[in-house]
Amino acid sequence: MDPKIFKAYDIRGLYPDQLNEDAAWKIGNATASFLRSLLRGYERGLANRQSLCVGHDMRTHSKSLAEALIAGMNSVGANVIDIGMIDTPQIYFAINHLGTCGGVQVTASHNPAQYNGFKISGLEAKPVGQDTGLKEIKHIATALLHTRGVMDGSIEKYDLAEAYKQHILRFLDSKIKPLKIVIDASNGMAGKMVPLIFNDIGVSISKLNFEHKGVFKHEPNPLVESNLTQLKAAVKKQKADIGICFDGDADRLIMVDENGETIGCDILTALMVPYFLSKSPNSAVVYDLRSSWVVREEILKYNGVPRRERVGHSFMKKTLRIARAVFGGELSGHFYYRDNFFADSGFITLVHVINILSRASVPISELVKPLRRYFASGELNFAVEDKDAMIKELSKRFSQGDIDDLDGTTVQFKDWWFNCRPSNTEPLLRLNVEAKTKELLAKQLKEIKSILGEPVDH
Repeated sequence: MDPKIFKAYDIRGLYPDQLNEDAAWKIGNATASFLRSLLRGYERGLANRQSLCVGHDMRTHSKSLAEALIAGMNSVGANVIDIGMIDTPQIYFAINHLGTCGGVQVTASHNPAQYNGFKISGLEAKPVGQDTGLKEIKHIATALLHTRGVMDGSIEKYDLAEAYKQHILRFLDSKIKPLKIVIDASNGMAGKMVPLIFNDIGVSISKLNFEHKGVFKHEPNPLVESNLTQLKAAVKKQKADIGICFDGDADRLIMVDENGETIGCDILTALMVPYFLSKSPNSAVVYDLRSSWVVREEILKYNGVPRRERVGHSFMKKTLRIARAVFGGELSGHFYYRDNFFADSGFITLVHVINILSRASVPISELVKPLRRYFASGELNFAVEDKDAMIKELSKRFSQGDIDDLDGTTVQFKDWWFNCRPSNTEPLLRLNVEAKTKELLAKQLKEIKSILGEPVDH
């Protein structure tokens, strides 16, 4: 097994060279051993507390990897509830709905078809990352010499589709407009789940790339602007109210307005602030530190408590729990909800957007227009070998600003700011710059590039 498949937040690699059924068995064995070892002090008497949930996405090798993973879990006596082909947020629902000690989703999310991986969650769907158990799971898995064992755990198969649908639709307002929505499923899990969940709620859904044939018409990553071309054209042609593009495992989405213009996820977070704070006054709202100044301004305007957090779902979810924040938004398209076990959900985000549009008297482009009051670079990547030294150099060059090191370095001035943070897995620095005018953005970006060099495609 290639140890490089263990990343900061999950396990991911090329199938079958880096990640195959033998590796899946070992990871299943290690994951069950680790998660069950954490049960001391919890309610061991609960029927499913010693069990784990396993689901998988639509990739051609996901089912066989899930079966091997389950066999590895069974080999240490763990009972497994197999919930079949699902979107990733459904594993978070299943863990809480069934009361298991954790679960694993077999998916490579937005990566190309030849990749696969495992997203591991613990009790109450708390994320298992490098600092919360993934190191220990890696240690156990890479030390195993064989993929054999006594199959003394059980396997049950559950279909949670109806219960999951009811959970998502409980957030839908009783009165909604007959909106027209174009959805690009990216040949991913939204292609299965959208018809099951949204088929009878009173909106018209036009479907793009809902088929599962083992290939993607475009890379299942909606953050890449070129992957939205088909969606934008369909929205304009069909005169739809909005367009939504999901990633491969349907935990993230990107939205375009009725004119086919992309709505940044920080702008969408800002749009949702008054909606949520009207439901839960004075609550905290969590946002990642790459987000526009407009997010903090909107939270304060509506008497909320801004909680700025470093990038990554494990950090966002942890802060959401600690602050009991009503919701959180990340620039990557993840949106997190207190009433969804502090976890993210693409489908619940869609429900809340439907509610917001149903209450509005103007199209979404008009709703977000006043929120587009700054100018942003978008995330740029720079190839840098000594990342720490370069971040120190940036902090030194811009030392006259307000500096913090929550994630890389953030430097703020009265009319512009930037964040530069290291990639967890590659020799890259990731830069975001925002300014009050286009001219100032261009000027400061030029100055930063004189230090970092030219950005690279990524």
